[in-house]
Amino acid sequence: MFKVVNVFLPLFSEGEDVTTEPLRDRSHIDETLRLATEEKSKDYAAALQTLRKIYHSSIKPMEQAYKYNELRQHEISDGEITSKPMVLFLGPWSVGKSSMINYLLGLHESQYQLYTGAEPTTSEFTVIMHGEKIRSVEGIVMAADSSRSFSPLEKFGQNFLEKLIGIEMPHKLLERVTFVDTPGIIENRKQQERGYPFNDVCQWFIDRADLIFVVFDPTKLDVGLELEMLFRQLKGRESQIRIILNKADHLATQDLMRVYGALFWSLAPLINVTEPPRVYVSSFWPYDYAPDTSRELFKREEISLLEDLNQVIENRLENKIAFIRQHAIRVRIHSLLVDRYVQTFKDKMSFFSDPELVFKEIVDDPDKFFIFKSILAKTNVSKFDLPNRDAYRDFFGINPIASFKPLSTQCSYIGGCLLDKIEKAITNELPALLSSINSGKQPGLSSCEATGCGEKPKNRYRKN
Repeated sequence: MFKVVNVFLPLFSEGEDVTTEPLRDRSHIDETLRLATEEKSKDYAAALQTLRKIYHSSIKPMEQAYKYNELRQHEISDGEITSKPMVLFLGPWSVGKSSMINYLLGLHESQYQLYTGAEPTTSEFTVIMHGEKIRSVEGIVMAADSSRSFSPLEKFGQNFLEKLIGIEMPHKLLERVTFVDTPGIIENRKQQERGYPFNDVCQWFIDRADLIFVVFDPTKLDVGLELEMLFRQLKGRESQIRIILNKADHLATQDLMRVYGALFWSLAPLINVTEPPRVYVSSFWPYDYAPDTSRELFKREEISLLEDLNQVIENRLENKIAFIRQHAIRVRIHSLLVDRYVQTFKDKMSFFSDPELVFKEIVDDPDKFFIFKSILAKTNVSKFDLPNRDAYRDFFGINPIASFKPLSTQCSYIGGCLLDKIEKAITNELPALLSSINSGKQPGLSSCEATGCGEKPKNRYRKN
């Protein structure tokens, strides 16, 4: 049964007549986001199909052979490859996250708007996506649908799926992007009280978001333990973060400047990067700005944010290709490391050796056997891209070393060598696909590029 009542509720408060407030002109939203322009859907679909083919033929076989997903716990599904860019809204409760989504989609005073209020209102993770008709989708249905990118969320349990809801609606903006509204952070609420691993769920969405809006209310800045935990989870994703100081017209200009400084003072210890995230100061809701405020500044800030969002939308295919290539590089590094562990184990074993003791010595002190240094010497991999050494102690605790074959044996006459195929994807196929998009050519793979046309397999890492 759908939870329509919990999501699609009017914005009215009891005894309040919101229609008396003047509404703001929002024509600049469609103009800045270029919603009137037609998508080149055919070229886009062809590029995604090529990307999917490269992943399945050249990257996924290596993933499966060396069980990469058990190290990173990030399995890439077809739904994730073909999904639209995801914009994630995070922040304390009642800072205007849902109101901002209503404003961007023009849902104000419609029966389909997200419910908002002064109290904590959003208790669910709400995914707003495109659909042919307006309907609400239960989390358990979203997770069960393999064509979507949300099936991995099943691992967080049924309690979480009851707090996950999808909203489909026909909207030009949602044809290009998906919004995710999250429950507000309440500093005095422990994670256990939610009934599901809230921080782990947030991390799942953070890892897949193309743009992350962290929203604050200038009238109630409160940086506590829950928010500190959130920013620790955002480490490494600083380029995707945008900080929004919402409801800015509620303060006088002088007070707003003080709040702006206080916000940076509070967040500085949590964001250890040379270039801080971009901060947007405005009021993202449909009503006109309060009188005697910097309305021109707020309007420019709003247009700047929309241009930022549009840039992410227009670069979505390039970002997707770059993401798959980065994933392929990590899979390749992992496979080379596992291969090195396997070869070291075989070299150290003798007729009288105890296999468990021999491998325990290797996995406890890999530097003694130059496991990681050998990868740096043989490849152009940066030391900063190498995984955590301790992670392999847990990895091999679950996956015995004897269950893995050396890379030199991972070849077939028709399919070629796994290592050669993933290296070809990294160095040739994915960059070529990216170039074809930028040059406007029709992307595609010939059958020889996909299969190698039956050439004799080569492997540069075969032991002599």
